[in-house]
Amino acid sequence: MDETKILLPESQIPTHWYNVVSDLPAPPSPVLHPGTKKPVTPQDMLPLFPPGLLEQEMSAERWIKIPDEVREIYRLWRPSPLYRARRLERALGTPAKIYYKYEGVSPAGSHKPNTAVPQAYYNKIAGTRRIATETGAGQWGSSIALACKMFGLECTVYMVRVSFGQKPYRKSMMQLWGAKVLASPSDQTNAGRSILARDPASQGSLGIAISEAVEDAATHEDTRYALGSVLNHVCLHQTVIGLEAREQLKIAGDYPDVVIGCHGGGSNFAGIAFPFVADKAAGKAVRIMAVEPTSCPTLTKGVYAFDYGDTAQMAPIAKMYTLGHDFMPPGIHAGGLRYHGAAPLVSLLAHHKVIEAKAVGQLACFEAAVQFAGTEGIIPAPESSHAIRAAVDEALQAKAEGKPRTILFNLSGHGHVDMAAYDDYFAGRLEDFEYPAAKVQESLKHLPQVAL
Repeated sequence: MDETKILLPESQIPTHWYNVVSDLPAPPSPVLHPGTKKPVTPQDMLPLFPPGLLEQEMSAERWIKIPDEVREIYRLWRPSPLYRARRLERALGTPAKIYYKYEGVSPAGSHKPNTAVPQAYYNKIAGTRRIATETGAGQWGSSIALACKMFGLECTVYMVRVSFGQKPYRKSMMQLWGAKVLASPSDQTNAGRSILARDPASQGSLGIAISEAVEDAATHEDTRYALGSVLNHVCLHQTVIGLEAREQLKIAGDYPDVVIGCHGGGSNFAGIAFPFVADKAAGKAVRIMAVEPTSCPTLTKGVYAFDYGDTAQMAPIAKMYTLGHDFMPPGIHAGGLRYHGAAPLVSLLAHHKVIEAKAVGQLACFEAAVQFAGTEGIIPAPESSHAIRAAVDEALQAKAEGKPRTILFNLSGHGHVDMAAYDDYFAGRLEDFEYPAAKVQESLKHLPQVAL
């Protein structure tokens, strides 16, 4: 085939999400109540999540039907295109074939609406009036704001303070879709006020913003919490990405040797990777790679242990790769990757070496993003540039070895509202930062003591 983009008709939007729990190499560990440290029950979680999402969170069913109301909204941008990066291949002089699944075609410009829409739907039918949530880079915040607008829900977003300043247009997108946006830590919650009392200049973190959103939801009867990454049901919803990509590669008569996604909490990585985990479990030879920043090296420097999902220790305790719930990352531009933990399902797969992890520096990522934009024409989100960097490295390795290789990566979003990051890169204001092992060890001293 000589097509540049491979398209599917709307009739081939997946009808079911794929649940990777059915193909795990070991059973997942229980999620624990932050107070009792005993396994949570659905009743424990009802103040935060509606019944439909709780069922999915705890399900072991291989396939879960996508509601018609959700598929109808998916039709606004799904199926997303699969591109063959022919111009990038020529620029690299590589024998490798490079494909990328482009999620920036969604109204919010990223993969996040794939889960925002079903989360808003299940909350709407459960009678929720308002959603409280957090956002790092703003991709999740804008996506849940959009989804809430479509289902007539109110939305409050606690946006990590450093991103609140770096990404004003993400904030504007959320407000355009009707959300109330607060810089986190804020003075609106006990969690936020306690952080500000200790550090008035705090740049914030996803862990802090999660604490604020969870507290907001738990203290208002008409409000529930929504999370854009990490949780099982979030990873589940995102599998439409990989399911479509597999069908598109069949049209191309191809199959990947390596599948790549950037990694922060795990949502876009799970979306592209999990359907290929199923293939790997069935005997297919495919490498699956999660790529994270050296400044937030959860999978590459963290430990596999039980930890709180947030800084204030209000969220449930899950077994995951973690840098410690009080980890405070530097203010890198890839704000969506600044989370202390990794999705429990991704963590379990990494622990059993079903997937591999790689950490890359900020400058190398922007270098790859600029090259990609110059050849393929799309300006990548800073988060997505981590996947591009790894894909380029794989292609260059194929060139050095003189061997063909098929590479698939997820381009999880565009960077049209992240141009301040590119301005800083071109002005030489960005620098690499490798998070010190000593700081990781200090944070890990505060892990919860769990007896299981």
